[in-house]
Amino acid sequence: EQISHTKLSAEDAWNLQQERMYKMHRGHESMHMEMILIFLCILVIAQIVLVQWRQRHGRSYNLVTLLQMWIVPLYFTIKLYWWRFLSMWGMFSVITSYILFRATRKPLSGRTPRLVYKWFLLIYKLSYAFGVVGYLAIMFTMCGFNLFFKIKARDSMDFGIVSLFYGLYYGVMGRDFAEICSDYMASTIGFYSVSGLPTRSLSDNICAVCGQKIIVELDEEGLIENTYQLSCNHVFHEFCIRGWCIVGKKQTCPYCKEKVDLKRMISNPWERTHFLYGQILDWLRYLVAWQPVVIGIVQGINYSLGLE
Repeated sequence: EQISHTKLSAEDAWNLQQERMYKMHRGHESMHMEMILIFLCILVIAQIVLVQWRQRHGRSYNLVTLLQMWIVPLYFTIKLYWWRFLSMWGMFSVITSYILFRATRKPLSGRTPRLVYKWFLLIYKLSYAFGVVGYLAIMFTMCGFNLFFKIKARDSMDFGIVSLFYGLYYGVMGRDFAEICSDYMASTIGFYSVSGLPTRSLSDNICAVCGQKIIVELDEEGLIENTYQLSCNHVFHEFCIRGWCIVGKKQTCPYCKEKVDLKRMISNPWERTHFLYGQILDWLRYLVAWQPVVIGIVQGINYSLGLE
């Protein structure tokens, strides 16, 4: 107890802290069991409430979830002095705010849809790369391969966790903002309406995603991009319809709302992994946005009941 912490190594200080925690909580097993039961009950109730909210009022649920994901990490980064994440968060927020501003203008510029999809496609690919690198770094450390390169296990594990966090966080944020921009742009152009019929009729040579003319024929090989036809016979720029379905999370035709056959669109096996990664991001949105809220509620109940 009289040893100064300045004379201890980082590992010894950590072990000493864990030992003190075990001594403090020894004999509280029944109290800990009660806390676990409270956590499980709140978790189930919160899941039911969130599912019902999403089904009945999906728009408000998505907006509140996006706000949660934007603000909650900012609080922890400022509190824990994570300046690297804070600088990247600020750069991402500034550029994304400009993209969102462009996407919500009326009348909509013909260049805006491609600008929006290019930015969010870049975020999507970068987040995918960071996620894969982080996962491999974690597995690399768990298998002990870091010893061959004389890398400390803690350093390699920290690198893997940080990379995985960056990939998952910005992947979820990018997909949510892309969906909002897709709705605004498509509704402004007039070929798409969230509920109801479109306000404009679609010509055969117009792309319903960007509203621009289609120059390349279906069977013709384009220099920049090709033309793609859905099973409902509506024709689009290939880049636009891929951005609409994969980046913007839409699975219906922008004009007639018929379901898109994603398996036919994503014929490349490497692209299917990107689509699977997008589904994983959707599953993890709950953990990033709502898990801190659930834990906060549990902590408040434990504090009110005198549990420690």
